[in-house]
Amino acid sequence: MLHCRTIPVTPFEQNCSLLWCDATGRAAVVDPGGDIERILAAVREEGVQVEKILITHGHIDHAGGTAALARQLKVPIEGPQEEDRFWIAGMPQQSKMFGFPEVDSFEPERWLNDGDTVTVGAETLQVIHAPGHTPGHVVFFHPGSRLAIVGDVLFAGSIGRTDFPRGDHATLIASIREKLFPLGDDVTFVPGHGPRSTFGDERADNPYVGDYA
Repeated sequence: MLHCRTIPVTPFEQNCSLLWCDATGRAAVVDPGGDIERILAAVREEGVQVEKILITHGHIDHAGGTAALARQLKVPIEGPQEEDRFWIAGMPQQSKMFGFPEVDSFEPERWLNDGDTVTVGAETLQVIHAPGHTPGHVVFFHPGSRLAIVGDVLFAGSIGRTDFPRGDHATLIASIREKLFPLGDDVTFVPGHGPRSTFGDERADNPYVGDYA
């Protein structure tokens, strides 16, 4: 069984996720945007061992704490897709632009592509390349628990911004409707900000991508 704990971090209240596997007690941190001590406190409270960091995309509120956390835990970084390399390389500039503490850029041990898989202990998650918010944005989907970590692609009642460099509105809509919604109405998703929802609820009510939008 895969567990997921949400840890709000940074002034942007970004939903960092701690995923862990029952069978092994091994874990992954998804999108450590900052507030490293808060993340580490959650790790200690759950009594799990972090084995890797997973990144959905290269914006600072999702990835700003990655380099520091990887150094501290001595764990590899996986993701996002390589089209977000320019965002990650510009992490120090992002910190100045958005008023964050100074952070380092990083090089993932593994760039991810559509159709790849990542493991957390004995559990396997599918990787879905879902561009539009950023060109290299990925989503992590665990079929067994019907859970998706969608970063800033989709929110409860809204969608991700597309006015950043290399964002594209039509591409984002296609990612949601053609790649995420077909996973099933019963899939619960953890967005990058705000409360969880289901793909079914968003198909019914989301004013941007719902069936009647």
